[in-house]
Amino acid sequence: MNSLFIFRRILSIASSSKQIYTIMTKLSQNSLNNSSTQTSLFQLCIQRHDINNAYRLFLKITNKSDYIYATMIKGLISKNMLDKVLDLFDEIKIQPSPIILIMLFGVCARTNNDRAKQTGRKFHNEMSKDFLNDNILLTSAINMLMRFGDVKKAEDLFQIIKKKDIITYGAMMKGYTLNHMYDKALDLFEQIQLNLSNVSYSIIFNACAQLSNDRAKQIGRKLLDGMPENFKENKYIQSSAIDMLMKFGDVKKAEILFKTFEEKDIITYSTMMKGYNINNEPLKSLKLFEEIKKNHIKIDEIISVILIDTCAKIGIRSICESIVNQFPSYLYNNQYICNALINMWGKAGLVKNAQQIFESVNQPDVITYNAMINAYGKNRMGLEAVDLYRNMPNNLRNEISYVCILNACSHSGLLDEAYSIFNEIYHKTKQVITTMVDCLSRLFLFDEAKQLIEDYEKCNAPYSVMYMALLSGARNSRQSHLSQEIYKRMQLLFPNEKHHLRSASVLLCNISSSLGDHEEAQALRLDRIKEFGNKVQVGLSWTEVNGEVVQFTAHDQSHPRSKEIYAEAQRISSELIKYGHVHDASWITRPLREHETVESVLCSHSERLAIAFNFIEGRKPSFIQITKNLRVCGDCRTLLVFFNCS
Repeated sequence: MNSLFIFRRILSIASSSKQIYTIMTKLSQNSLNNSSTQTSLFQLCIQRHDINNAYRLFLKITNKSDYIYATMIKGLISKNMLDKVLDLFDEIKIQPSPIILIMLFGVCARTNNDRAKQTGRKFHNEMSKDFLNDNILLTSAINMLMRFGDVKKAEDLFQIIKKKDIITYGAMMKGYTLNHMYDKALDLFEQIQLNLSNVSYSIIFNACAQLSNDRAKQIGRKLLDGMPENFKENKYIQSSAIDMLMKFGDVKKAEILFKTFEEKDIITYSTMMKGYNINNEPLKSLKLFEEIKKNHIKIDEIISVILIDTCAKIGIRSICESIVNQFPSYLYNNQYICNALINMWGKAGLVKNAQQIFESVNQPDVITYNAMINAYGKNRMGLEAVDLYRNMPNNLRNEISYVCILNACSHSGLLDEAYSIFNEIYHKTKQVITTMVDCLSRLFLFDEAKQLIEDYEKCNAPYSVMYMALLSGARNSRQSHLSQEIYKRMQLLFPNEKHHLRSASVLLCNISSSLGDHEEAQALRLDRIKEFGNKVQVGLSWTEVNGEVVQFTAHDQSHPRSKEIYAEAQRISSELIKYGHVHDASWITRPLREHETVESVLCSHSERLAIAFNFIEGRKPSFIQITKNLRVCGDCRTLLVFFNCS
């Protein structure tokens, strides 16, 4: 029985993998050892997509050609059997061709574990010099090295390529973004003198989005405005552009771009919703969710996580419950979803719900523990947070765990517990030290906080966030001299950190106002506007009444029932005064205008308007919940406590 007859016989009668395997077992050993028979059977298995039997035959073939290797690797990749590909290269008997190396580098990049790195680097180092003119091969090697974090080696390889095409540039720029080197991606982009590909646009938009500084905004907007018409129909490019605009804070421009989409899909909606969340417009995100349901688009994991973040931003319990109840039950088997839900329920103040989710997770990971510790911390349940932290496996604890537990201690005033945990931490990162500085500053222990910063700076560069934590505590304790000292130090140490200097200037201005020095506050305000512009984050308050979520800003006149709301706020204020409340003028951060009083200004705060709205909708509401994107002012906090608001 010759090999050709065997092959034809199998081809004519085998209709399944099982039949092929049965015939293979019945063939004599001599027939299977025949290279022609082996190759024929191997090709048949590959044609039938029977990769397991093909791999068995591959191991038997003694004289494997370049074609056999390439075919086997391609088949294994098609079935995502990447470890088998690495097994194959452990014992490869031939000099790999460029095609084989391209496939290998792709597998190593995707796998990206220690074994893949070892194999990928080995074959890259042993690559024939004859292959150095193969752009496709070198580009695949650059992609692999970038995923390994070997940026310098990738750069060296990039320099070898004489005639670089847009794909090669794209691989380098993508690699820089993967390694969070966004400025380098933009540097390289500015050197390109070729027509950009659709992938290149997405990469640059992503780099600009991550940086969101003046340079990135200029490059990103210019690139978007000059983009060819044929690319404007590409949803992936446009979604990248929307993400970039949202991170720039250009919500209106992102909305205009979103409206140009004739057929919106899950990617488009998720990008837009995520953007609204970033820009503190979660109500718009909820409106898009209603549109998704009308268009009968399936709720997947990505949309679910974004919706959970939306609910966490708003923090209104009824909204959280309404949205979560619409999730398919299978999503609760997804630990990533469960972790997000724990965080959401914590922010909504429903700690029991967070506990139930936590207890439903079979094997809590570090994110699960951190989310639950954080939920306790946000609700001033510091002792419960400490107890959970102590029961958390030591090997799971990471930097975020330390930050969460120290924050929990800080918000509950547990100084001894915070010190105890802080001293146990072997590797204290700048984030961990910053959290401890914040804890001490909240308790007005400024000497200890400054000492921590001083000790840190003996071996490290100064960190602006530490000073912001210190300044925030000084603001709360109204220590003008200390605040000015901290601000001047920040100006000296961080002249280019405009975002933090702007925020620090706002705090310093507020301290001056709280002490009645409105001239100094006005001077600081004018200096800030001159140097940083007039952009300050707007304080928002949300409340829900009769199924309607309403958003308020300070001095808000946008609601159709504004007159009633303000009248009710005034009535509530008068009632409080009868019970002995004295309005705290120190929370007014600007000079009073003509016809204004301390009472009228404080009654216009967003929290007051939200409370008043609850009363005009129902004279005796049984439950009032107010959530904010920023801290509550001290005078309004008194009102919230009086009404036992959540």
